[in-house]
Amino acid sequence: MSFTLRAVKVPPNSVNLEEARSRVFEFFKTACRSIPSIMEIYNLDDIVSKSQLRSIIASEIRKNVNVTNPKVIDMLLFKGTEELNNILEHAKQRHHVIGQYVLGPQGLVQDLDPKDQGLSSFLKNFYKSNYF
Repeated sequence: MSFTLRAVKVPPNSVNLEEARSRVFEFFKTACRSIPSIMEIYNLDDIVSKSQLRSIIASEIRKNVNVTNPKVIDMLLFKGTEELNNILEHAKQRHHVIGQYVLGPQGLVQDLDPKDQGLSSFLKNFYKSNYF
């Protein structure tokens, strides 16, 4: 496996919004080019497709579409590059990648149910009275 992003260097700050925007597009291209390596490293073929991962990356970038300060964009790009570098260097385990990017912040559907539905009234009262 080749790690093309091993030596992450801090680029100079973007001069204007156009330069920062072009850097965002370059980062997106780099992230999309690394999808096959990520799929191979973490064995994600049975869980998610390459196009789904591409759309997940695009949605993560679109979360910050309202940012207009070039310095903030550069900071977000640096954080994104570090995250991509950690993923490519296998600094994260498979369940971390699946939990953060495939399932998302909602988690599994079964985790959305309230936890105390099966508790008896005795246990509910006990928990209420013994928690400070």
